[in-house]
Amino acid sequence: MANELLTRASLAPTSELLSRTIFAVFDTVKAANEVVIHKENFKRFSIHLENVSFILKSLSKEDIHNVWSLQKAMASLNREVEVAKQLSVECNSRSKVYLLINSRNIVTRLNCCTKDIGRAINLLPLSSLNINSGLNQQISELCQKMLDTEYQTAATDEEILKKFDTAIQEGNVDRSYATQLLAGTAHAIGVPVEHGALKREFEDLQNEMENAKSRMDMAEALHMEQIVALLGKADFITSSQEKKTKYFEKRNSLGERPLTALHSFHCPISHEIMVDPVETSSGKTFERSEIEKWFAEGNNLCPLTRLPLDTKILRPNKTLKMSIQEWKDRNTMITISSMKSELEKNDEEVVVQSLDKLQDLCLEREEHREWLKIENYITVLIALLSSKNREIRKRVLLILSLLVKDNAENKEDIAIVDNALELIVRSLSRQVEERKLALELLLELSKSKMVCSRIGNIQGSILLLITMLNSDDVQAAKNARELLENLSFLDQNVIEMAKANYLKPLLLKLSTGSENMKRVMTETLSEITLIDQNKLSLVKDGALQPLLQLLLNDDLEIKKVSVKALLQLSSMPENGLQMIKEGVAQPLLELLYSHSLQSPTLLEQVVATIMHLAMSTNHGQAEAEQVSFLNSEEDVFKFFSLISLTEPEIQNKILKAFLALCQSFYGFRIRKRLRQISAAKLLVNLLEINTQKVRVNALKLFYCLTEDDDYDNISSHITERFIVVLLTIIEVSDDTEEMITAMGIISKLPRESQITQWLLDSGALKTILTCLTDQHSHALDKIIENSVQALCRFIVPTNLEWQKSVALEGIIPVLVQLLLSGTPFTKQNAAISIKHFSESSYRLSEPIKKPCILKRCFVAQETGCPAHLGTCSIESSFCILQANALEPLVRLLRETDIGTCEASLDAILTLVDSQAPQSGSKVLANSNAIPPMIQLLSVQAPRLQEKILIALEQIFQLDEVRNKYKNVATMPLVAITQGKDSRLRSLAGRGLAQLGILDKQSSYF
Repeated sequence: MANELLTRASLAPTSELLSRTIFAVFDTVKAANEVVIHKENFKRFSIHLENVSFILKSLSKEDIHNVWSLQKAMASLNREVEVAKQLSVECNSRSKVYLLINSRNIVTRLNCCTKDIGRAINLLPLSSLNINSGLNQQISELCQKMLDTEYQTAATDEEILKKFDTAIQEGNVDRSYATQLLAGTAHAIGVPVEHGALKREFEDLQNEMENAKSRMDMAEALHMEQIVALLGKADFITSSQEKKTKYFEKRNSLGERPLTALHSFHCPISHEIMVDPVETSSGKTFERSEIEKWFAEGNNLCPLTRLPLDTKILRPNKTLKMSIQEWKDRNTMITISSMKSELEKNDEEVVVQSLDKLQDLCLEREEHREWLKIENYITVLIALLSSKNREIRKRVLLILSLLVKDNAENKEDIAIVDNALELIVRSLSRQVEERKLALELLLELSKSKMVCSRIGNIQGSILLLITMLNSDDVQAAKNARELLENLSFLDQNVIEMAKANYLKPLLLKLSTGSENMKRVMTETLSEITLIDQNKLSLVKDGALQPLLQLLLNDDLEIKKVSVKALLQLSSMPENGLQMIKEGVAQPLLELLYSHSLQSPTLLEQVVATIMHLAMSTNHGQAEAEQVSFLNSEEDVFKFFSLISLTEPEIQNKILKAFLALCQSFYGFRIRKRLRQISAAKLLVNLLEINTQKVRVNALKLFYCLTEDDDYDNISSHITERFIVVLLTIIEVSDDTEEMITAMGIISKLPRESQITQWLLDSGALKTILTCLTDQHSHALDKIIENSVQALCRFIVPTNLEWQKSVALEGIIPVLVQLLLSGTPFTKQNAAISIKHFSESSYRLSEPIKKPCILKRCFVAQETGCPAHLGTCSIESSFCILQANALEPLVRLLRETDIGTCEASLDAILTLVDSQAPQSGSKVLANSNAIPPMIQLLSVQAPRLQEKILIALEQIFQLDEVRNKYKNVATMPLVAITQGKDSRLRSLAGRGLAQLGILDKQSSYF
């Protein structure tokens, strides 16, 4: 295979081989970026590949001499890139659970791919390729980075894998463990923890197992079989009806009386039923704890046979353990099915004893709680809440709490029982212990939205909970607060809370409570986020100053809770403005620089709050009230500098904050300060590092810095590599916004010849042409606008070579097409570009050679271009007429957008303001360009009117044109002579004189 690749490579031109490899790398980058499991590792890998692509692009521009050595290296690189692509594609097509349980293997393969690609690049014969030293250094550094790269399995994935390993080794995993393991797996792979989704993932895993068997990969098939058997025990895999059917089939086969335990179930030492039976070297079985205690006391003889024992040998007796468990389950089922009648007796003592037994069963195993639900105990227990006996009600509340713990179905089953929730809420008004149990139960029930909505509808529930906020029991107050937060997702509950003055007791505790209570109340404020009305009310009622005081507290934990509350409140722009006015910004900034770098969570929350404050400055109220933020140059510098010290998530928030500030009513000041601190340098570095997470916002902010046409602190940071990065983003990015912004930056780059040359050398014209003509992914109004604007730099009449490069790419016909179909901005810039081309046409139009006297008699003389009087073409002289641009330009004169009209007029008038104005005038007359020009005289646009008046004076020198349009032009000219602009009056007067309407000695002159 390797020899075949080398042979093929040797036959291909070097440029073609490099291009093919670049496209292969792009394909692999795309596949790597789509991987969902192991996402971070594949993102890091794709960054390496993007840097490889940059190296290859740079190589393609070099003068390569040692072609054979390069082709050998490229063949090796192609092979390794293909292997990496296959791995990426595999990780996009396999079962998510399969990918998780094979995490270690995938990470190992990814490490190998990275190092192998690094080694392939290292094969490039750098010493003999005669490439520049800078590129040589970049290649060496990239190779070393890739060879040093080590990907790791994510900590959460590793934790789950260890649980799988333990479960398979022990082989006695119960349903609860399997359920928790499946839930953890679901979170890790991003799948909802619900029956349908997990059932599908489980079936996909079963298919993977069958595929492994069909491939005869027995080791993998066995491992998959163990995983499938383990996860098959989980609750989510089997539906409620399936569990119910299975339970009754088993229970109905048992009889009605419990069975006595077999003699072998008892430990010979303690005579108790064994829990963890183990077999000794003598072949006898004992409870593990009892035999270990026997050995610890110095005994080394078997308690039964009195034979010497090897104290190191204790083998789990799995068969006996399973038999004991089956016996227990059988008897428990019989007990549960028969105990219901005990709860219906009038004997309160019997009922209390039965409830105690049920409580023990619920605590013993999760499966017992499920059996209670199947036996319809929920209805029976709810009925007991009407009992006058406090002890009965307390036990029922406790058992119900156990039944609903992490069980959404049981929560809903309780809610649909008549008066169930009303009876539970009624317990909130009773004795302290019962009240706490009812509160805990309601809090757990409220985690279901369906149940939560019903709780809030119960009369008096809100008021009772608010009363409990003032409890001296911190845990009870916290539970009440959490329950109120859960209830607040319904507007009607928020209204009830407002009526009951819910927020005022919180603020009172925040100002006057103990440190512990302050923390609880601050957490309350920070978590009331579902309803914006709460946030607005809190700020209105004075929450900011108490929170501001907590920011100054010496206790870092109190500060963290306070910041969390401020973060939530600041998400409302109105609150953000109020926070700035009340001076929250400065303590936040001080906290950011003093503590947050040691606490990642605090750092993220402070930066997010500052981001919200910055965004609030774009609110309409900010300009009216002259609210400003980050006023000093020092604050701008210090906050922006954090980008260099933080992770991508934080960097993004800082970039978003500055984006918002740059777009605020005093954005010019912020943009100026960012330019002064050389922010462009850091932004260029962020883009060249190619971190996908921050690239879009870094691009946007860089674009903002170019808005004021001030490049003093920008130009020096623009490099050829930066140009290549921008073009690569446009070519390969799937993010439309990112692509638009990158092209926007190119359109705004300083018009320096060096930058323009870099753009040409990097293939910018091909990229721009693709953006203008791709009707599927690129043909968006904004990308076309930016692309046409970017073209303008290459079409300046002072550089014919640049103009020829554009023309040879076939861009002129595309510009003509955009005159007909683009946005007003696109049409305007397309017209400007065509004008610049046309300004060069007279110089480039080749004079027509006169034939000799003899040929004149037999050959018709060539007439040439009617405007330029020579031989014209689109590519050689950029002729407007050859490009069929005149008609659409004339049509643009009737557009409502003045800028478009003026740009079109300027392009048209290049035919008149030239070496042969009369020829141009005839062309315009024949193209019906004169009537719309005359109509534009009535538009109140002085500069446009002046241009037309000057042009008409020249055009009307032709008698036939002047006579043809005399009547049409007279009234618009007369109207201008009545205006206030003396310059226009004078020009109009000269026009009327030229038409013979005024005497040439008129006072208008």
